[in-house]
Amino acid sequence: MSEPTAPPGAYGGDTGAAHPGEASARPEPLGVTVAPTGNAEVDAATSRLADADEMPTQSHIEVYEDVHRGLRDALAALDENRS
Repeated sequence: MSEPTAPPGAYGGDTGAAHPGEASARPEPLGVTVAPTGNAEVDAATSRLADADEMPTQSHIEVYEDVHRGLRDALAALDENRS
């Protein structure tokens, strides 16, 4: 029985670049889609994730933090409405 193999670059090894050790010139979109939730605040926050496709990897944290802040605010608003 053979071991399952991970896709290239999954563990920081082969990046799929033409030459080993050479990073690709542009970021490549992951193609992840986010389904609408029906909550305008949540949908606005998660739609921001698409911005990461156009940024280098080291800039993704800015997007993720912004999305996290938006989702946290949306959850807090739900809690306030229940009181």
